Amino acid sequence: MPAEGGHPSWLVEPLAQRHDRGAFSSGNEALDHYLSEQAGQDAKRRAAAPFVLVAPPDLQGILGYHTLSAFGIDLDELPSDVARKLPAYPVVPATLLGRLAVDHRHTGKGLGEFLLIDALRRALAQSAQIAATAVVVDAIDDQAVRFYEHFGFIPLPSRRNRLFLPMQTIAALFRGA
Repeated sequence: MPAEGGHPSWLVEPLAQRHDRGAFSSGNEALDHYLSEQAGQDAKRRAAAPFVLVAPPDLQGILGYHTLSAFGIDLDELPSDVARKLPAYPVVPATLLGRLAVDHRHTGKGLGEFLLIDALRRALAQSAQIAATAVVVDAIDDQAVRFYEHFGFIPLPSRRNRLFLPMQTIAALFRGA
């Protein structure tokens, strides 16, 4: 199912055996290695849910991917203005956007934004069934930090590369769409 505003033939679907993981190259060795060597195992073990972006008619080639998983964030890691609006639990539930990468041959086409919107939409839908107060991401580098900040993610005071977007903000984004 394509995310709103994306190319009509782009599809995001769960990683499957038919997807050609070896041909994917984001330019980041860690992200490429994860997809080719670890993502399938994480899916089988339910440690992460990898989703791949493909385009018909060739549903094997991966244009990009992201992973989602359950996560807990220490309440005291959040900015105080955010934390005081949440229940006083030591750890609050969140969704981790663990990885997001686009094949280098497809950069500059809006695929990163498309994948991010898909991940946020999935996290929001799931939060109605399994509570999550935010989407959290550990940005791999400064460029990734800037990407997420561009979309409203807020760095945690204790870890600049860990950012979050409150689920209420995500819900408002989709209400306005």
